[in-house]
Amino acid sequence: MGTEWLDTIVDARYDATARIVVLDLVSPDEVELPEFAAGAHVDVLVDGAAGLVRQYSLCGPPHERTRYRLAVLAETASRGGSLGMHRLRKGDRLRISLPRNRFGLSHEARRHLLVAGGIGITPLLAMAHALEASGAEYELHYCARSRADSAFLTELEHNPHIRLHFDDGPDEQRFRTATDIGPPDPETAIYVCGPGGFMDFVISAALEAGWRAEAIHKERFTPVQDATPKAAGGTFTVRLAKTGGEYEIKEGESILDVLLANDVDAPYSCQQGICGECIVRVLAGEPDHRDDILTDRERADGMFTPCSSRAHSPILELDL
Repeated sequence: MGTEWLDTIVDARYDATARIVVLDLVSPDEVELPEFAAGAHVDVLVDGAAGLVRQYSLCGPPHERTRYRLAVLAETASRGGSLGMHRLRKGDRLRISLPRNRFGLSHEARRHLLVAGGIGITPLLAMAHALEASGAEYELHYCARSRADSAFLTELEHNPHIRLHFDDGPDEQRFRTATDIGPPDPETAIYVCGPGGFMDFVISAALEAGWRAEAIHKERFTPVQDATPKAAGGTFTVRLAKTGGEYEIKEGESILDVLLANDVDAPYSCQQGICGECIVRVLAGEPDHRDDILTDRERADGMFTPCSSRAHSPILELDL
């Protein structure tokens, strides 16, 4: 299933830190951009010739329709995505997808607790803008190595809803889960984004304190590195309910790759099990979930990510 691309122009660019660039994108036709909800991200065609696509969170106010704002960290182990974004200059053209969101604000929560680590501030900043505009109760904790490594400080540090935590700062301002997350509250939702180790620390602490897993919302920028490779496992067959087509999935292959190689019109984006674009429903068989995006409830309801997950049963039937 092809991505619908939007043409944009880099209208403004500045270095928020030595490693974080902020880009404002506008329509070349000077029209409003599509609406998005806080927590959304877009695919960015960083290099069209190489087919290099990366996902970046929208961090500007969701009610701002004239521009999209992205903030991109230059990764030390970049495979070309972040470095390509850092090379952009004002006036450059950039193709992006329509906004997508698997990390939205809970409509059931009365209070919202946002916990950001480093560049994880990007989707949570959009959430803070939305919550501020609606008058909702929220608190944002922004954790970073130092002030020099922190983006958006001028718009954050004087907001009474926001707490800043620096690793090299005084001991009294350090982030502490016991007090900054606190005991479970059935009316509060927690949102966590940042480096994997930081997220694991925060989520584990919340669960150990008694918070329900359903109250903790997360978005990862990279997949969890577990001991089981995504494509490891025995051979099985995928059956497509709508066409009757059957495809053998061997060890070392992903379901999505096999489907695309056979010209099946399947949705996809990140191909790592973290964006949710490829989610389909399992109609029969026993899935082997290896994603890091679906909740236990969604898995129980039959949701499945063919880009990273496999099957325990000989045949897996998908709603495709």
